[in-house]
Amino acid sequence: MNSKSRPHVYRSRTTPKRKIADMDVETEPRVRSRQQKSKLSRLVYMHSWVAVSTLGLLSRTPFSSLLTAAVIAIALSLPVGLYVLLDNVRGLVSNWDNTHQISVYLKLGINEEDALKLAKRIQSWQEVDRIEFISADQALLEFRKNSGFGAAIDALQKNPLPMVIIVQPQASITEITRIEKLEKRLSNIRQVDLAQLDMEWLSRLNAIIDLGERALLLLTSLLGVAILLVVGNTIRLTIFNRREEILVSKLIGATNRFIRRPFLYCGFWYGLSGAVFAWILVEILLALLSGPVKTLVGLYGSQFHISSLDLQIIGSIMALGIGLGLLGSWLAVGRHLRAIEPS
Repeated sequence: MNSKSRPHVYRSRTTPKRKIADMDVETEPRVRSRQQKSKLSRLVYMHSWVAVSTLGLLSRTPFSSLLTAAVIAIALSLPVGLYVLLDNVRGLVSNWDNTHQISVYLKLGINEEDALKLAKRIQSWQEVDRIEFISADQALLEFRKNSGFGAAIDALQKNPLPMVIIVQPQASITEITRIEKLEKRLSNIRQVDLAQLDMEWLSRLNAIIDLGERALLLLTSLLGVAILLVVGNTIRLTIFNRREEILVSKLIGATNRFIRRPFLYCGFWYGLSGAVFAWILVEILLALLSGPVKTLVGLYGSQFHISSLDLQIIGSIMALGIGLGLLGSWLAVGRHLRAIEPS
């Protein structure tokens, strides 16, 4: 048969089964991804709607809502303000940690030449960075200049002040025990009448700061419990006021999870508003204290100033307020919502 007269054979253009199976496998993740995105968008929309509607519900009772937020703000501002003050004092003390000096008072009757030899010997010690020698005449001159008792000093027949050697330890020596050991070594010198660590008060101040930190932890715990009680009581009253609405919602099939959601957002808004008010309140208190503190430290020749709240502290205030608000509302709803059941 001639090729021209051979009948035309139509071939199927359908996709082979293997390719169809491959296409199904490739598109299945895309379908799941679209379903997840759709579910996520519905969830975000639902939570956004509940959050906005809850905020509108709270705005209908502005006095009680602001009163609850104010109580939370005061409870939060107390530990936050104490923490900021302790942090500022700790920063001030850290600038003095390396200024430990030991004043070595020599015995009366020692001549200046022997005192200078002793100062050179102390300077050669490994743990000593530098020394400053103050003669008796120089000490009397400084006392006359700074004390204001010039006429009384002129009446003295003899200089009563001893020679002094100011010893500055090495900067690497920061432990108070090592500095006290150096002080004891200086006290054992025969020509020394008294060796006094000028920064002993700093150790006492550090102990007071440690005590303040313990008190801050205790105060934060107590006020945190107080915030839980305030939020829980407020949510409890809200649940009782909406008891009939909750009963109707349960009769038409609403779950406890669905009913709980707006009350949790109430606690969220209470905690957030209280945290914002606490932030503003602490900033106002720091601004009021800044002027007097600046004047006080200026009398001691210091340039210290109170630092304001940084982003980390502000974020901690927000997280603490929102967390306590949510926890208080969760505990209240979980306890009282189970008691409301249609008969």
